[in-house]
Amino acid sequence: MAKVGIFYASAGGNTTLVAEALKEAYELEDDDCILMEDDFDSVEQFDNYDVLFVGSSTWGQGDVHFSWVDPLFEITSDNISFAGKKVAFFGAGDSKTHGEHFCSALGKFNQIFTKAGAKVIGFVDKEGYNYTASLAESGDKLCGLAIDNINEKEKTSERIENWIEQLQGEI
Repeated sequence: MAKVGIFYASAGGNTTLVAEALKEAYELEDDDCILMEDDFDSVEQFDNYDVLFVGSSTWGQGDVHFSWVDPLFEITSDNISFAGKKVAFFGAGDSKTHGEHFCSALGKFNQIFTKAGAKVIGFVDKEGYNYTASLAESGDKLCGLAIDNINEKEKTSERIENWIEQLQGEI
């Protein structure tokens, strides 16, 4: 079975909600669930896993959480390869207040990890989402699970459950 690791950053707890659901669904140990601002040491930690679940809330004008900035810079500047790894993205955003860049952190992850050779899995139909624009868009899909636990809280549990089920078929 593929070894799964979760790497995420959360400020308001919404991204943590998804990380905890993934941890439970895949019966992972605490050591396999890396909170970026507390537990992340170096990009070499990614080497321990075949499958990466990468998460972040979206900040400002569509940016990743601050604790992802240095690791993503290191991935791009050091030409780190993710060839042979499957990567799925998840994140939280606010589709009303920041609807013009809803969950755009996922799109930034997608650009960086795809360029580094990762096989991205976990694309989600954008139908049912209500936002203006997002870098996470890829055709009629989003490049990962986007939740809006502020404006669409009633959809969060179902979206997480459906995504976990989808991923089990893609891993």
